[in-house]
Amino acid sequence: MIGLGIYSGRKVSGAADFDTGGGRAGAIMVAGTIIGTLVGGSSTIGTAELAFNFGFSAWWFTLGAAIGCLILAVFFVVPLRNCGCATIQQLIQKHFSPTAGLITSVLATLGLGLNIVSQLLSANVLLSSMFGLNTLTCTAISVVTMACYVIFGGVNSTGLLGIVKSVLLYIAVLVCGGAALVLSGGIGSIQAVLPHDQYFNLFARGVGKDLGAGVSVILGVISTQTYVQALLAGRDSASSRRGALLSALLIPPIGVGGILIGYYMRISFPAMAAGEAFPRFVIQNIPPVLSGVVLATLFIAVVGTGAGLALGLSTVITNNIYKRFAKHTDSRSSLRFSRAVILITLLIAAVFTTGNLKSAILTWGFLSMGLRAVVLLGPMCAALFFPSQADRRFVTASSIVGIVILLAAKFLALPGDCLFWGMGGSILIIALGCLVPTSQYKSIDKS
Repeated sequence: MIGLGIYSGRKVSGAADFDTGGGRAGAIMVAGTIIGTLVGGSSTIGTAELAFNFGFSAWWFTLGAAIGCLILAVFFVVPLRNCGCATIQQLIQKHFSPTAGLITSVLATLGLGLNIVSQLLSANVLLSSMFGLNTLTCTAISVVTMACYVIFGGVNSTGLLGIVKSVLLYIAVLVCGGAALVLSGGIGSIQAVLPHDQYFNLFARGVGKDLGAGVSVILGVISTQTYVQALLAGRDSASSRRGALLSALLIPPIGVGGILIGYYMRISFPAMAAGEAFPRFVIQNIPPVLSGVVLATLFIAVVGTGAGLALGLSTVITNNIYKRFAKHTDSRSSLRFSRAVILITLLIAAVFTTGNLKSAILTWGFLSMGLRAVVLLGPMCAALFFPSQADRRFVTASSIVGIVILLAAKFLALPGDCLFWGMGGSILIIALGCLVPTSQYKSIDKS
């Protein structure tokens, strides 16, 4: 996989090739880029962990991801490709103001960074289960591999390796999920042992919490630079749309496999650490040679997602911050800066990971998606669908208000999911801006 990543770098001659592959990708390559980045530790190891504790509600991450891809395919492919921008923030800046582009760039990096942390946490669980390595060693191995995965070929790497990863991951999940179902004695036996209200309820953690988690993923997918980048890499709108639809079709079954593994491990080893459910199942129940392939595939899944997120973050910082303040930049210097940002991003995420964060992997995944949504989704939709009606000052304020309300709701434990509070605040601010009379807006502008 590292070799393929380095090989894909031979096609990169400048920043445009690195960011979008020159717009030459077919539907399968687009789907490979999306699945290769979206399906990682949260969709596999994190899903099995949550299913171990709460059952079917763990499906919300992969189900939400599929719905998000479907919405992208139906409503966003053509407008995004016609906007002429490489990043969501450039789109916001184009229609509103450089300040809006800069603020959303800075705030959105927080959400992407948190998701990279969740991938490193998954990698640590996997490597420690396999080899008994300490956190620092596991993190170092993961960071180096993620850097090699994407730093040479950019979006070419994530697309090419995403296709390989998707094939391997499907084989792994089908084998392991099927084995877990057989070893459990079938779905009837599982239902006879595990409490139905907790383990066979899509809202086991509460309607507000689980629905909020699902909506976080849906909105997070729509407003994430990495997936927008995949659509821009398509050779035409039809290829991009087919790639997004293919992703929507293929992602949910991966979550089902993780849930079945969580069920089996809960029945067989109820006292074990929930985060180790997937790797421990593979080690204990799959024949050695095949289990090695499965464990390597899981590691590749985690690495691919972390690397793809780092690429998206790098694209945002390079195009919206570096190019704004650096003078006399050319394609080569932008390419060098993008690669440096990827490496720095991974190192910063590693520092957080080695801080021994103990919360569930999917907790970080859901929070990351929610943060991206409250910062970017409102301004992005305003820029794409009603730019002339939205007041740029209110659009800029919506990102700040949204993330402040979301974090406040999170730490104050307000009723309902914190996403609904943050998203509601963001939409309300934009709506208020649309009510500002045009004449008043222009007179304020001139003054």
